[in-house]
Amino acid sequence: MRRLLLLAAFGLAACDRTAPTAENTTAGAGTALEAAAAATGLIADPAHINPVGAWARDTDRLCTVAATGDRYMIGALVDNGPGQSCAASGTAVRAPGQLKIIFGDCHIDAALRGDQIIFPPTVADSCDRYCAGRGSFAAMRVDHLSESQSEATTLRGPDRKSLCPA
Repeated sequence: MRRLLLLAAFGLAACDRTAPTAENTTAGAGTALEAAAAATGLIADPAHINPVGAWARDTDRLCTVAATGDRYMIGALVDNGPGQSCAASGTAVRAPGQLKIIFGDCHIDAALRGDQIIFPPTVADSCDRYCAGRGSFAAMRVDHLSESQSEATTLRGPDRKSLCPA
């Protein structure tokens, strides 16, 4: 019994009872770990992801074609069934870890995460003009299928016109 109490006392003495602070939390460690993984090529570095090409997931499609510098022609198509869709084309500007997409008066800051483009969970009301029914660009998430610019130009809207003209 005495041995058990002695082990328990040593075990409790080894515990760190300090309250979490900004100095001893692991928030910085996660950022450092992600940076190290990107530096070694274990994960894609968002600063070096080439957004040109064809992107898709389920019935959502996106295309990007290089324009000049960090600018791209971009098109997006959401198809949630008859009468529930969105289609738009415009431009995008590359920023660290994101694409700033402009479809006329609809502005969307989409995140570049690995081989995905992720739209925010809510978009401006001005984006509704590109949609029918209850279709929305909100929370659109697509995977990079191809870095081929010529493949990206094949994406067509409901009017059969290219969403990413070359």
